[in-house]
Amino acid sequence: SAVGRGPEVPFRSEAYRLGAAARGKELRLRLEPLGPGSPQALVFRFGMSGGFRLRPAASPPRHAHLRFLTRESPPRALCFVDARRFGSWRLGDAWQPGRGPCVLSEYQAFRENVLKNLDDKAFDKPICEALLNQRYFNGIGNYLRAEILYRLKIPPFEKARTVLEALKQQEQERRKKNSSLPLSKKLKLKRDNPDLLELCHTVPMEVVAAEKNLLDPDHADNHTAFKNWLQCYGVPGMSSLRDHNGRTIWFQGEPGPMAPKGQKSRKKRAGPKADPDAPTTEVTTRTSKRRSRRAENPATSAVKKEEEEEEEAVPDLPRRGRARARRAAAAAPASPKPEAPVKATRRRASARKGAGEAVIP
Repeated sequence: SAVGRGPEVPFRSEAYRLGAAARGKELRLRLEPLGPGSPQALVFRFGMSGGFRLRPAASPPRHAHLRFLTRESPPRALCFVDARRFGSWRLGDAWQPGRGPCVLSEYQAFRENVLKNLDDKAFDKPICEALLNQRYFNGIGNYLRAEILYRLKIPPFEKARTVLEALKQQEQERRKKNSSLPLSKKLKLKRDNPDLLELCHTVPMEVVAAEKNLLDPDHADNHTAFKNWLQCYGVPGMSSLRDHNGRTIWFQGEPGPMAPKGQKSRKKRAGPKADPDAPTTEVTTRTSKRRSRRAENPATSAVKKEEEEEEEAVPDLPRRGRARARRAAAAAPASPKPEAPVKATRRRASARKGAGEAVIP
């Protein structure tokens, strides 16, 4: 397409076959001519919204930046669709240098690559940041790191080397302890007590194995099943902080000793603390409701922000007390200096008016 950021693909053939292979966060697509001509390989990265859709060639989806046509009549098009254009492709069959073994397809090599390099300075960082280092954790992204750490109750800002060296020691002790057990019991113990590196393999495998239920390619905008699968990432009742790279990490409990200074985790404001063993998807906080309403209509964010600032102006009162205080203030006789409340009321009214007139794409 005219707005695609990838290079032109110098490939022409009346008939060709497509083949694909995945490794970590990359996909290699290979075009094989069925007649004369040379094959062409492309390597894709998908960003946050990239993916493939098969549609009638006459009506491709929006943001289809690269299209491969079928021979049938009428033809269909296999389209690389990327609304945010964070994805990309490049010519050639080489994987991006600096990426380690794939957590899915090369698990043993992935595990060995991590454990033999624990003296690398990459593991001086918090574990939540180390998990995004594709040199060691090729395939792990933002939602996966939250789910993995949550299941093991590991604070996200614990030092990565501390977590992984303890894992290495536990593995050695487990081997000694289980040396006399039959293979079936060893496998059961391993399955019931996975370590962090094992979950880096099995948690993504859950998504891959259930992809038809979680990510329907014919209904790409329907993420209900996927959201229900999530236990931590973006789930109401969880806390969140921005890591040192500006990426949001979701977690439960204490953040850990290497948490960024000067930040306050966003927590649920009312109700009991989330129970690690209780389902959290039914818990809804006032903060999460505000975020969802803003996401639906960004034009109302100014109004909501003002209302939150008003709420914070009376921090010593309980919530019901705050509401009564505001109602009492509204019903009270006018003060000698009414300019401030009048201005605030006008500002909110104009913001609401603007919100009603806003055009949402």
